[in-house]
Amino acid sequence: MTHTRNQVCLLFGSNIEPESNLPRAIRLLAGTIPIQRVSSAWETKAVGSDGPNFINAAVLASTSLDPITFKERVLRPLEATLGRVRSSDKNAPRTVDIDIVLWEDQTVDPDLTLHAYIAVPVSELLPDLNLPDTKEPLRKTASRLSCVETIRKRSDVVLTQ
Repeated sequence: MTHTRNQVCLLFGSNIEPESNLPRAIRLLAGTIPIQRVSSAWETKAVGSDGPNFINAAVLASTSLDPITFKERVLRPLEATLGRVRSSDKNAPRTVDIDIVLWEDQTVDPDLTLHAYIAVPVSELLPDLNLPDTKEPLRKTASRLSCVETIRKRSDVVLTQ
């Protein structure tokens, strides 16, 4: 019996020791599922709080699991391993946050077209992906958003798998 491999694009974010927590999270994920590509690291101000700046990166991977099972069996345990504590404040500082942005080219996170911290790293991996809501390639969406939100590449943060 063959298992279908689902392509998933994830967004990793951290604003508690992100220079060490992001690479560690990606290494841990790579020990669990096949990773195809990893974006550069990008720094932005925290959204919804006055917390420290976030560093975000996108990861393109594949899994035979469905989205709910993948989140429960892979992503949440990985976040817990890195000390993620969930509280009533969804914008609280965190060691790592991992969100499913795209599942088989279907947008899971509606904020993809609204925020540079998501669009820019994801567009590095999938620049020609046409988004149904904007009718434009993701690279154009990312370029437009990076003109209105401050985002800077962090070449000093190495995210090799």
